[in-house]
Amino acid sequence: DLLGERLARRTRRRRKAEAFIADASQLGEGDLVVHLEHGIGRYGGLETLDVGGAAHDCLKIFYHGDNRLYVPVENIDVLSRFGSEQDSTVLDRLGGVAWQARKAKLKERIREMAEQLIQIAAERETWPAEIFTPPEGAYDEFCARFPFAETEDQLRAIADVMDDFTKGRPMDRLICGDVGFGKTEVALRAAFVAALTGVQVAVVVPTTLLARQHFATFTARFEGFPIKVRQLSRLVTVNDANEVREGLKSGAVDVVIGTHALLAQSIGFANLGLLVVDEEQRFGVQHKEQMKQLKTNVDVLTLTATPIPRTLEMSLVGIRDLSLLNTPPADRQPILTFVGEEDDRVATEAIRRELLRDGQVFWVHNRVRSIEDRARELRELVPEARIVVAHGQMDEAKLERAVQDFWEGKYDVLVCTTIIESGIDMPTVNTLVVERADLLGLGQLHQLRGRVGRSGQRAYAYLFHPRDRALSEHAYERLRTIGEATELGSGFKIAMRDLEIRGAGNLLGEAQSGHIAAVGYDLYCQLVTEAVAEMKGEMPKIQVELKIDVPITAFLPNDYVAKEELRLDAYRRLVAVRTHADVQDIEAEWQDRFGELPEPAKSLLMVGSLRAECHRIGLREIIVSDNRAKLSPITLKASESMRLVRLSPSATYREQSNDLSIAIPRGQEPASYLVAFMQELVEEVALG
Repeated sequence: DLLGERLARRTRRRRKAEAFIADASQLGEGDLVVHLEHGIGRYGGLETLDVGGAAHDCLKIFYHGDNRLYVPVENIDVLSRFGSEQDSTVLDRLGGVAWQARKAKLKERIREMAEQLIQIAAERETWPAEIFTPPEGAYDEFCARFPFAETEDQLRAIADVMDDFTKGRPMDRLICGDVGFGKTEVALRAAFVAALTGVQVAVVVPTTLLARQHFATFTARFEGFPIKVRQLSRLVTVNDANEVREGLKSGAVDVVIGTHALLAQSIGFANLGLLVVDEEQRFGVQHKEQMKQLKTNVDVLTLTATPIPRTLEMSLVGIRDLSLLNTPPADRQPILTFVGEEDDRVATEAIRRELLRDGQVFWVHNRVRSIEDRARELRELVPEARIVVAHGQMDEAKLERAVQDFWEGKYDVLVCTTIIESGIDMPTVNTLVVERADLLGLGQLHQLRGRVGRSGQRAYAYLFHPRDRALSEHAYERLRTIGEATELGSGFKIAMRDLEIRGAGNLLGEAQSGHIAAVGYDLYCQLVTEAVAEMKGEMPKIQVELKIDVPITAFLPNDYVAKEELRLDAYRRLVAVRTHADVQDIEAEWQDRFGELPEPAKSLLMVGSLRAECHRIGLREIIVSDNRAKLSPITLKASESMRLVRLSPSATYREQSNDLSIAIPRGQEPASYLVAFMQELVEEVALG
């Protein structure tokens, strides 16, 4: 009674966006990888080698001619995934010059592209934009109407949008969240603030059905506030459509929700301030160009579950702002997904099972010409099911009636095209059957699958491809990815995979899929980020290999961490440490997850502490040989080098090569001795 419809909800531990992006690039044995210096090879798994009498884990990489390179786990940061598996991909030769030439050529192309991108971003920065501030009282009342507890991700995304509103320059933010993760609420709050500030809001959606659903949602949430909401699509009568157009020109309409009809040249706005694009991946390049021309200094909020590669690419390299929604709704369960050859027996059993629990079924047959025949066959196979057909070429009134009747439960199975892909919210539908899934895009398949399982019930998705017909390589990759990525919140991961399969395309032109096979996706992204930073006048973070060669048995034993992917992830985290606090966090996590640390794991953490000290002092190399350690580069004044004797009587400093050589006392463990020595060095010499 006190809280109204709001639900109490336990907060979950938040995951950083960076960690989420890293999750999407896990290495698997047999994957193509890119070494910063040696180029494209094939990952052959982890192997424990005996190096100088000490056991050590190394990543085995195969190159051209079955040559092998063993990369110590502490240098894992010089490796990245190549991306999609392609028949045309040739492994590089170890020590060959082709890789460096290819990388240099691509760097030049990226530099040219970055100049244009920065020019576009700089122009946008100079455009003035109206500052929107949430009206006190009214905004709190509006937020209180949300019948659920906001997730941490949602609150952060809303805060990001509100922050953008106060900057006085046009917003260009991408909200990337899985289907049903609360993107619409972010858009509702943004629209509410903009409309009450006195500007108009346009919400552009890809389908008439989604326009109608959004119109119902916005009207219900804005009820009682002085905000006039109208819709514009082919489901609206001619008289109503003319009235909406007049209202937009005069300023009488505050919020308009419509399909690409809103982008027509005949549409004029009195004072457009915010453009919300829902299901961005469904719009073509031409529509997006029309959106840009609506108004140069308009705020743009883009919502998507699986962004097209180019949009995701622009967000990852910092050209567009990105907010991720990773937290699923409280009762949502993963959708059980079956990918396989067409089988009417399996599909009809799925329909019958759904009917037994009083549920409904979406059957996607994406050919208008034969959809009625398919519906007739299904009526014969499952005579007890009430079946109705819906597709985009139907008369508006008939289409609306069919969907409405299905929504009201008058039918059990909706045989339809992919018009249900976007935003349709029907909680009673918990089984999905898709024919010819091999012809659909990865984003489409994920969106279709998101139409079921929205009520907390267990949902099923059957994705069929034809029998006795070979799949193309890309179709196989798409189906394999959708079959594997079934956990909640996998939309971002799927989009990353789509980016790897298709490439990012030309970020400035019309092509939405392109070719980044020269150096692999991860390195390509890194090169673009560096080029963009350089053009902005920032110092790009140049990745420098930190070489630590210390004879110490340091690795995670198989009986301590059994899964190879968990060991790899642990090594990757250890390589990323910058401070001793980072090492302590990792130690606490390992003890919590895997138990008491064995000696090799303790030694590995000591190497991590050594890395942290190297970063603090600025060292790039530590080599221990014959009980002597060489540290470089290090610069000492004459007075400072004299004080070295206090720390180590046998220390010698060579000014020409900027390196320091010290003896390690017999019986001392090299890594721990060096950590202690470097800490004293900072106190005695560098800070003395």
